[in-house]
Amino acid sequence: MAELLMKDTRERIRCGKIVALARTYRKHAEEMHAELPPDPVLFLKPASAVIHDGGTVVLPTRSQDVHHEVELGIVIGDRCSHIPEEGALDHVLGYLLGLDLTARDVQAEAKKKGLPWSIAKGFDTFAPLSPIIPQDAVPDPHDLDLELRVNGQVRQSSNTRNMVHSVARIISFVSDIMTLERGDVILTGTPEGVGPVVDGDVLEASLGDLLTIKVDAKRS
Repeated sequence: MAELLMKDTRERIRCGKIVALARTYRKHAEEMHAELPPDPVLFLKPASAVIHDGGTVVLPTRSQDVHHEVELGIVIGDRCSHIPEEGALDHVLGYLLGLDLTARDVQAEAKKKGLPWSIAKGFDTFAPLSPIIPQDAVPDPHDLDLELRVNGQVRQSSNTRNMVHSVARIISFVSDIMTLERGDVILTGTPEGVGPVVDGDVLEASLGDLLTIKVDAKRS
């Protein structure tokens, strides 16, 4: 069973479903040669993909082109559905820093055939997640620096103010489609600068001065 950890108390919370968003930063949509849709584009990652700080991303034999994507994550605090934007933040337990690893070659082949992306996103170890920082420790989730370094070199650097959709809008939209429960994680999408991860890489991500996560990568 995958678990999430509270940053200071180390309380363990069962990780539920992981709802992830695509194309929520304009420049990332541009680098992927994709349109920016009016509504969030959703996909799911399994909880079995979760690893924690200090873990290892295992690069699968089925892919030769795994990419990193650094993201702000929202952790839901209680069961909720059909939530209006005005009250959406009341259902946030806290925030975390996540990496959405993607087998880009597998994803590209699926897109070409009009198939889902589940395989490309769902490999074991493809969701490194930091501990959760409580909501009240984050004054403004829309003004947080996101950075990812690979072997000490900056690959991705942006701010959550560049997200097309607000946190409240994201929660409201998702909750109109599926009931959200305590421990569910919403990964809010990645900024520009995504790129390959290869055997031996060390990935270090940060969310302002609030959260960090460090993982390495190895070929299976």
